[in-house]
Amino acid sequence: MSTHAGGRPPTLRHPLKVARGLGSAKDGTHHFLVQRVTAIALVLLGLYAVGLVISLVGADFATVRARVGNPVNATLLIAFLIANFWHARLGLQVIVEDYVHTALRYTVLQLFLVFACWIAGLASVLAVVRVMLGA
Repeated sequence: MSTHAGGRPPTLRHPLKVARGLGSAKDGTHHFLVQRVTAIALVLLGLYAVGLVISLVGADFATVRARVGNPVNATLLIAFLIANFWHARLGLQVIVEDYVHTALRYTVLQLFLVFACWIAGLASVLAVVRVMLGA
């Protein structure tokens, strides 16, 4: 095996990348795993949520409140909402990272996505709590 100057093995990194210090951010694996875990959670919780909603079609508010007011149902619905918005945030982050190349637009979009997902998630959780409490 040939070596470069100084006895180092050859590398596949571009010299400009080495000079700028633009190596791995060391965050890709965590992001990948969280996205997969939330996807699995969404499959399971989504089936539950769809089944619950279908079972409540045509029901009056008192029946919906009683069903959603059950602590198990409320907890699973809130878990579904949290996983949903967390997964959406991760997916949208990747899209922005891949397709937005202007620093200002990138920063503005990332901040917008964080706040939009937090606000929508919080509003959804509060809606479940409101139905649960019968307000």
